[in-house]
Amino acid sequence: MPGPSLLRPRDTDALRAALRQLSVEGEVPVLFGGEVHGDTLLLTEFFGTRTGNLRGLAVRARSGLGGASMVAGRPMSVSDYRNAVTITHDYDRPVLSEGIRSVLAVPVVVDGRPRALLYGAYRSSAPVGGRAADRMVAAARSLCDEIRIRDEVDRRLRLQGAHLANAGDVSAGAEEIREVHAELRGLAASSAAPLQDRLRGLADRLAGALSGAEPSITPLTARELDVLAQVALGCTNIEAAQRLSLKPETVKSYLRSAAAKLGARTRHESVSRARRAGLLP
Repeated sequence: MPGPSLLRPRDTDALRAALRQLSVEGEVPVLFGGEVHGDTLLLTEFFGTRTGNLRGLAVRARSGLGGASMVAGRPMSVSDYRNAVTITHDYDRPVLSEGIRSVLAVPVVVDGRPRALLYGAYRSSAPVGGRAADRMVAAARSLCDEIRIRDEVDRRLRLQGAHLANAGDVSAGAEEIREVHAELRGLAASSAAPLQDRLRGLADRLAGALSGAEPSITPLTARELDVLAQVALGCTNIEAAQRLSLKPETVKSYLRSAAAKLGARTRHESVSRARRAGLLP
């Protein structure tokens, strides 16, 4: 698993947000989960539980429903936990103390490795299926996409840091940072709504941390910044439109509005002013 990054938000926060959204949707009354560290899952996030008996529980690979799901790399469920013969019963006490009977475990698998696990449970023997199961699987896939993108950003930043250390090429390093920033904003533009804000937020943190300036309050919209990020790489309007799935005329419109807000006369002056404001790296 990648080491900690000053720019990377905690993956646990994204996991908590996914479980909270599932809780708001109301399909499953009991939801919990955690990150996987090595071959052990640590339960840290809970919605709808009545006791604290599951909190901090370490679930080993192959143990219980969650451990089996981690190893299998796919969702697994039991409709009668107490009497299930397909799983080990290492964690009966904390699970049964919650009155849980039916459970669905959904792993978040990134590049073949489990990184987190989502559980949904009922206090009745009704199986967690249909729309409820579909929503849990969709939440796990979205979380998988987000973690994969965070890993890629960290990887690129590590490569960029190594390049600077070995070659001392500041201009090349700055260009690499700008490419990562622009790619993040491009990914946000083509991602589902729940992921857009997180990707753009990560891009903004990257820009603010590396620009050497305090980010200022700006009236620029997300789309205006998306376009400026592409222009900062030297893209033409047509190239920016292709990367952001927009029409060239729409790109021109965003550039005009961004320039007006920044008090700039040209696209390059807009980029320069946005950098000084800490909005672009």
